Amino acid sequence: MRRRAGAALAVAGALALAGCGGSDDGSARLSVGSAYMPQPVSDMAAGFLTITNDGDAADRLTSVSSDVAGQVTVHETVDGAMQEVETLDIPAHGSLVLESGGNHLMFEQLRREPKQGQKVSVELRFAHSDPVTVEIPVKPATYRPTTGH
Repeated sequence: MRRRAGAALAVAGALALAGCGGSDDGSARLSVGSAYMPQPVSDMAAGFLTITNDGDAADRLTSVSSDVAGQVTVHETVDGAMQEVETLDIPAHGSLVLESGGNHLMFEQLRREPKQGQKVSVELRFAHSDPVTVEIPVKPATYRPTTGH
């Protein structure tokens, strides 16, 4: 009887230790911040934000959608030239920064023109993580953040 109790205690202890560590489960843990959209001055708009990954696994931004646009595409800027890409990487314990002059979102075929003070709902989809919905505030067309990006 004592052997069984000791074995049960050892198994219970091992299971308890296996549950410790929280973020060491090998997954991405994504959060979004510093989001904004300059008020559009044409039938297109840009969007900027930072996706932070506090998890132990990398992920990728694979697509974006919004009810304000017929299409939202992901762009990167290389040597000053903008090009559409299928995905952007989000490293484990790192960030993907979408900023003016760099990687960014392009809202094309606007269904309505977002005005300063409004918010635009955007759904970000990833290779491994669940989708994230973000409310992006519309800023003045000339807005440039003083911190972040």
